[in-house]
Amino acid sequence: MTAQQNTSLASFTGDANPYGGGDPYADYRTADLPFTQYANLADRQLGAGVVAANDEFFAQRENLLVPEPAEFDPEHFGHKGKVMDGWETRRRRGASAEQPWPTEEDHDWALIRLGAPGVIRGIVVDTAHFRGNYPQAVSVEGASVAGSPSPEELLADDVKWTTLVPRTAVGGHAANGFAVATEQRFTHLRLKQHPDGGIARLRVYGEVVPDPAWLTALGTFDVVALENGGQVEDASNLFYSPATNTIQPGRSRKMDDGWETRRRRDRGNDWIQYRLVDRSQIRAVEIDTAYLKGNSAGWASVSVKDGEEGEWREVLPRTRMQPDTNHRFVLPEAAVGTHARVDIYPDGGISRLRLFGSLTEDGSAHLAARHQELGG
Repeated sequence: MTAQQNTSLASFTGDANPYGGGDPYADYRTADLPFTQYANLADRQLGAGVVAANDEFFAQRENLLVPEPAEFDPEHFGHKGKVMDGWETRRRRGASAEQPWPTEEDHDWALIRLGAPGVIRGIVVDTAHFRGNYPQAVSVEGASVAGSPSPEELLADDVKWTTLVPRTAVGGHAANGFAVATEQRFTHLRLKQHPDGGIARLRVYGEVVPDPAWLTALGTFDVVALENGGQVEDASNLFYSPATNTIQPGRSRKMDDGWETRRRRDRGNDWIQYRLVDRSQIRAVEIDTAYLKGNSAGWASVSVKDGEEGEWREVLPRTRMQPDTNHRFVLPEAAVGTHARVDIYPDGGISRLRLFGSLTEDGSAHLAARHQELGG
């Protein structure tokens, strides 16, 4: 089975210029990629990992998922050669002196476990700083495998791999972006570089599709959490950090691991709108301002609406926030809805929002049907 209508949005090919000093990103090639509005399903914070690779002679496979942009140190050399911040394999060779070149079929591969299974909307294969040592082409396949399979199990003949990005030429020192239009739930990816070379980072953008059986077993859970299928739909301001940070797993670890807005100079307020995993009953709210000490929200409120055309109902009235503090509230009665909104006054930030509850009967049925439809 192959992907449908998958296109490269940023068509970069060929070498970048050799590094000439100064800012190494000055000549970095990139483009506007609309699918980056979605969450990165290959985020280490969600539990993603590079579980295997056939070769990582020059640079380790784990670098692919490092959250920060790749760094370049022109003076950093080791026993094997130039040390690169990415995944880099040795140069392939042919079978003989008469045929010293790699074959068309030669390639290196890495297996990636997504942090949260889901529908993939776009992929970025970033070759930052790989100027003359990037792959000639890349391809990406996806599979849906239950449980926690080993590399050997993923490579078994009975695993069905779906082409998400067909073999496509890429450029060096560039963000090579690919839109994906395959409506299917995936748990793992196989990234191939043809025939060899280096890739700095891999980003996999999409929508989380959780396992309904797991959520049912949990009973009460965070119905807006990214790992459970919640997502940010819109926000008033993203000046300092993305709103998606507020529904990431765990507590914030530093100031930019939350959501912070620019300083307002008007009489308005800032807000984030979320879509819940599905129709839910919310019983408790948690708003954390960890690491936001002189810039936390002054006050916050939470509203819920039921359906796209529903009206917003305030379930937590405007409440004073303390800096660097986790605030917990038990609602007087369960609030039923499909969407939530947090308003902060007048500006500032929060690090996390948690909405604890459970799926309604129809919400559970709808989620189970979608999970089955997407091949889960």
